[in-house]
Amino acid sequence: MTTTLRPTEPLQHHADGTRSRRYQVCVNSRPVGVIHLGTSPAFGDSVARIVHLRIEEPDRRRGRGTVAALAAEEVARGWGCGQIEAVVPADAPAALRLTETLGYVHRNRGMVKRLGARPPGLPAGSRARPMTRAEFAAWQEYESEHYARTWIERGMPEAEAYAKARRDHEQLLPQGLDTENMLFSVLEHEGTRVGTLWVALREDDAYVFDVETDAPHRGRGHGRTLMLLAECQAIAAGRRVLGLNVFAGNTVAERLYESLGYENQRYALCKSLL
Repeated sequence: MTTTLRPTEPLQHHADGTRSRRYQVCVNSRPVGVIHLGTSPAFGDSVARIVHLRIEEPDRRRGRGTVAALAAEEVARGWGCGQIEAVVPADAPAALRLTETLGYVHRNRGMVKRLGARPPGLPAGSRARPMTRAEFAAWQEYESEHYARTWIERGMPEAEAYAKARRDHEQLLPQGLDTENMLFSVLEHEGTRVGTLWVALREDDAYVFDVETDAPHRGRGHGRTLMLLAECQAIAAGRRVLGLNVFAGNTVAERLYESLGYENQRYALCKSLL
């Protein structure tokens, strides 16, 4: 039997510069599922993404999803994409196994924590204060470089990584330090600066965009204190869910978040098409 993709719409060109197209997954011309393939709004037109893939229940566990995903890779190559990505919910183990079997590698994962009504206390000697404008300027320069380097280390071409860092900061912080619902904090311990925190207050939750202990003070528990500070800020703003992203291979951060009660929400995986 032959599994093919049958387009159900013309190639779509979107305002953000991405492309996408929906297909039926067919076996001997019989529809057995659907797949939605697009290009990445985060990484540009050279990266494809599987937006959605579903095989109907009677045809599952027969390799239909595997063949459909492989066919999607061929479509992406025809679009000129050098990489393909997929975001898999943490409660979809079959989809996670499928992507891993096809050679996708873990890039990062989203984690969340449900918060109570009472904010946690900070350790004795630790206090937080708002970031000053001078500190913000220095932080933003450092963070943009660090963010770009993070993607370069994961295989993104240097020019694209710097463009992504610039674009993301422009979109998230159009007014810099004065951007609404963005909290920038400095953590001090016994009067000495030890780290920084960036928390966004979104409509239904809060999100930790950046947390970092200053290099001379690492390994002393200040990262945990910064995360407790993020919980305090979220609860004070009336948010009861706190989310974050952690890159694969950042074992120290992964262990910290797990110890604080964060749970996996979704996995982002990618595969080279070259």
